[in-house]
Amino acid sequence: MLKERGVEHTYREYTKEPLTEAEIREVLGKLGCGPREVLRGRDAKKAELTGTESDDELIGLMAENPRLLQRPIGVVGDRAVIGRPAEALLELLDA
Repeated sequence: MLKERGVEHTYREYTKEPLTEAEIREVLGKLGCGPREVLRGRDAKKAELTGTESDDELIGLMAENPRLLQRPIGVVGDRAVIGRPAEALLELLDA
C-alpha cells in the first residue's frame, strides 16, 4: 500500500530482526499506550500468558517472542500507529 502511494519506507521483518526491549518501550511511548494494548490475544493464549504479567514482563516477553506484538507498526518521528487496518498507517503521512 505504501509503495503504491510512492511513500518511502523501511520494512523490518519482525521475526528476523525483532525489536529490543528498549525499542518496544520507545514505540509504546510513541503510540501512547502500554504493552497490553499491543498484545496479540491469540498469540498470548498460545504463550500461556495469564494476564497477571507486569508491563516489564510483557515487554521482555515481546522482545523474546515478537509474535506477541501487534503489527504492522508504523513510526514517523515521534509518532506511531498500529496498522490495523493497514490504512491506519496513512495517518502518519498527514502530519
